[in-house]
Amino acid sequence: MTRAVRTMAALALVYGALGASPGHAATPLRAPIVSTQEGRLRGRPRPGGGAEFLGIPYAEPPVGPLRWKPPVPVKPWRGVRSAVHFGAPCLQPPLGPWNARAAASGREDCLYLNVIVPRGPLKRPLPVMFWIHGGANIGGTGGSALYNFGTLVDHGVVLVTINYRLGLFGFLADPALTRESPHHASGNYGLMDQILALRWVRANIARFGGDPHNITIFGQSAGGTDTGLLMASTARGLFQRAIEESGTPFVPPVAPLAQAERAGAQLVAALGAMPGAAGIAQLRRMSGRTLLEKLSALPRGSVRYPLPDVDGWVIRRVPLLTYAAGREAPVPLLFGTTTREMNFPLPLSVVRASIRHAAGSLAPQVLASYGFAHGAAGTRNAKYGSALNQLLADDTFRCPAVLEARWHVAAAHRVYEYEFDHPLPGHAFAVHSSELPYVFGTFPSHGFLGAHFTASDRQLSRMIERYWTNFAKTGNPNGPGLPAWPAFGRRERFVEFQANGRLTYASHIRRAHCRLFREIVRARMSASH
Repeated sequence: MTRAVRTMAALALVYGALGASPGHAATPLRAPIVSTQEGRLRGRPRPGGGAEFLGIPYAEPPVGPLRWKPPVPVKPWRGVRSAVHFGAPCLQPPLGPWNARAAASGREDCLYLNVIVPRGPLKRPLPVMFWIHGGANIGGTGGSALYNFGTLVDHGVVLVTINYRLGLFGFLADPALTRESPHHASGNYGLMDQILALRWVRANIARFGGDPHNITIFGQSAGGTDTGLLMASTARGLFQRAIEESGTPFVPPVAPLAQAERAGAQLVAALGAMPGAAGIAQLRRMSGRTLLEKLSALPRGSVRYPLPDVDGWVIRRVPLLTYAAGREAPVPLLFGTTTREMNFPLPLSVVRASIRHAAGSLAPQVLASYGFAHGAAGTRNAKYGSALNQLLADDTFRCPAVLEARWHVAAAHRVYEYEFDHPLPGHAFAVHSSELPYVFGTFPSHGFLGAHFTASDRQLSRMIERYWTNFAKTGNPNGPGLPAWPAFGRRERFVEFQANGRLTYASHIRRAHCRLFREIVRARMSASH
């Protein structure tokens, strides 16, 4: 059988099980079954049409001797595996109400993904949207109703959401781990999980109606960061488009392996283990929950959670240098931020000291640009908030994203930018994560994104879903019936999703502040050579 015939036969199995054949009366829904390379899966009908396949293992449980090792592809199984419940979230500490449930139910056996299929039948394979959840690479889960049970797929895509190892389990680098690695690398296990999940999608998604040669990776916050990192990693070629929401590969900085190893060795010692291979073996004998409890019991601020590093295997070069040289994945990019993002109350003395440390000789200009010069308390902006709020959003999200976009355009790749300024109902401002209900067409009534959504919210969501899925289909968000979205280009144009639900246009977001940011980056890059 040709690939096309096999694909259509697979689609007939899925959609036939859902009674979706055209021109016939609806038949009783029955559980859809799909055969993957690893074995058969029984999903469940999706309300409103389509199917959900939840909790699909893509790797062996990364426990015991597989802890802090590259993920191992899942072994084939016999019979039909039930795929009607999410897999467990990955182990994570409680970081606030947003991840309390995931922290309580997390396990080390967590490398599962979910496939959501729209209503059929289909005439051709659909684009695939591969979601990487946020949470600082420390918390979160792909197994969330917010991501999986909305209306995004109704716009003609197959959605895949994944879990990947987090924090201590996903990113610990240590000299002993580097020595035992055949690639002489350590850390980045969470990124390796994402890459293996992408390979699983490439191998299997045609059975679900997806096109393995049209995959869009997208993510928010740390998921946006990881999306940018995958563009600068060995994952090149596994995807065709990328969307970064409030996250870039430049912040937080990706440490060199030696620096990550030193931090990891300090963390291993703080957990009570001896240095070297014996200490790693000692920690592997402990349960994951015990390790997490020991980590949470350490004095606040005494150690930091491990993050991605330049390990020489998954990430072979500092991402700043990769993008500056135009060597990132040559794919269309859509990116954006919210107007207020995050705000942490910090003493002004700490803020000024941080600026002086980060900006060096440019510190006086940075202090003046935010109204902190000569002991002043900062200049407030009606749209972007307090001076501190502006500074944090500019330096962490907006300006790094614009720098990435400028380099991507210079490498002759298509880029589109947005700014999200539509608060959740009952809230005053659009903050970090505010866009998520609108992207997925999910409107929670409670929780950290819960609100009393209105018909206008749903209308805005349909517009955003169409832009996102158009981009997944063609690399261009524009389409019939939508306001035109100009490319970023040399004029750095972007669209604004405003509080009243309208779409407006502007250029050069935070121009003066982002120019200063670029000057600081250039100075650092020059000093490092």
